[in-house]
Amino acid sequence: MAYPLFSSFPPIESAYRGQGALDKNDSSRHTYPAIETEGIRLSYKRIGIFGGTFNPPHLGHLILAETAADSLELDCVFFVPASNPPHKIGLPRAPAEDRLAMVKLAIDGNSRFTTSRADMDRPGPHYAVDMIAMFHRDYPDAELFFLMGSDSLRDFLSWSQPDEILRMTTLVVMQRPDVYPDLSTLTRRLSGLLEKLYFLEAPEIEISSTEIVTRIKQGRSIRYRVPESVLNYLTEHQLYTVSKDDES
Repeated sequence: MAYPLFSSFPPIESAYRGQGALDKNDSSRHTYPAIETEGIRLSYKRIGIFGGTFNPPHLGHLILAETAADSLELDCVFFVPASNPPHKIGLPRAPAEDRLAMVKLAIDGNSRFTTSRADMDRPGPHYAVDMIAMFHRDYPDAELFFLMGSDSLRDFLSWSQPDEILRMTTLVVMQRPDVYPDLSTLTRRLSGLLEKLYFLEAPEIEISSTEIVTRIKQGRSIRYRVPESVLNYLTEHQLYTVSKDDES
């Protein structure tokens, strides 16, 4: 099924262009354990996949997922914390189990949201194409929607096997402030992209995990940027050197 482009997406501008990361003929990368999830239902027919470091999870993540679930009538959105994403090697982040715990706290009470350990319980490197292949295998009758920001679409040609990702999913893109993917280059390099691309009509949320970590390190408040439960977890576990007094 094809989905329309969101008409008010900003004008096309130049963007970064890179190379694929791994040989797609390497069969050793395609033997995985079954997906382990919370609240799994095999009857799901329309599934959102939201991968990321969630370092930490914040309100922008939740708004994107809820908007996608509502707009696309998704049965479920799987939040999939990344263990060791190739494009973020060397960047500071909390342990994967802490990030998963925070995601569970953040989505608690939303019946359409659940978590998956698909990227945490397999050896790296952790490429999105491999994680999506696990969902494609375990939900063969479901339509898959991969949630991303416009910054990820901008860099999509640098991902491992972007053509294979398009074969398995529809890309659901939320605009980030001042990030404009080069659609001319993307469509020229990826046949059929426009038929598998949906720009999500959602408010632009200028909240980032990087900004949150910076504020914590500076001893500044992050209240109303993350759910209260996540703030409490950060404080209790002293993640990112957060001070227990930074709750005002």
